[in-house]
This record gives sequence, C-alpha cells and structure tokens, in this order.
Amino acid sequence: MVRVQTADIEEKVKEIIEPWKGKKGSLIPILQNVQHEFGYLREDVMEVISRELRIPMAEAYGVATFYAQFHLKPRGRHVIRVCRGTACHVRGSLKILDRVKETLNVGEHETTDDLRFTLEPVACLGACGLAPVVMIDDTTYGRLTPEGIKPILDKYE
Repeated sequence: MVRVQTADIEEKVKEIIEPWKGKKGSLIPILQNVQHEFGYLREDVMEVISRELRIPMAEAYGVATFYAQFHLKPRGRHVIRVCRGTACHVRGSLKILDRVKETLNVGEHETTDDLRFTLEPVACLGACGLAPVVMIDDTTYGRLTPEGIKPILDKYE
C-alpha cells in the first residue's frame, strides 16, 4: 500500500483506470487495483471511479459492498481471522474470539484505533485438526486457549 498525498489521489486513480477504460467488466479489477493502492476504497476515490467510468455511484458501491474482498473503511496492518467452524466452535473458538475482542478492545469486523489489527471472524479456515484456530495474516495458530492469545498478539507491531 502506497501513501499518496491528497492532491495526487485523483491523478493516481485516473492512472489506474486508464488501461481499463471502455472495457466491459472493468469495474472489479479497477476496484481491486485502487484498493491495493490505497488500502481501502475511500469515498473520494469511489467518486473518481464513478465519474471516470460514467457509472452511477450506486453501481460502484453496489459492487464494492457485494464482494467481501472490498473494504470501505481503513484496515489494520494485521488481519486476525478467528475460525467459527463446527470443530473450532466445539473446542472453544467463541472464548478465543471473546479474548481477542477483550484484549484489543475491538468488535467483530472492526479495526483497532491504532490501525494495528482488524478482527474478522470467519466460517472456516480449513484446519479442523488444529481447532480452535486463529490466522493472523498468513500465519496459522492452532490448539489455542484464551490464555495463549495475548502472547501471540504481542508479536505483531
């Protein structure tokens, strides 16, 4: 993610859009590239996309809100995914989730004030044999207990 000065935002968005202009089905790849550039889909960026593609804002927002890959609010540097699948649930993932929320003072699908973490409960992480499981970024932690959460979180800047 690159930090761009406010004056350069519109120019950068236009640069991202240019190769896709006039191509059918271009909205999703444009949204993906813009989100990669800015970290999330800012309102001012969505206005530029709408204007440049000559589509209603409602259409752009409709696509951005339909797909879980798009985010309209800033996200943390680290994404915590707590598995809520059956195996994890039976082995105590709700207590793990509660401990993460308590430790970070954050709710589900929220980001900490310091933009360090975003908490995303998920349906399944596919590591049932390690239940309960938490994934932070690309690292999986299994057979967790609520007491084991804080030491793990402390590893992340």
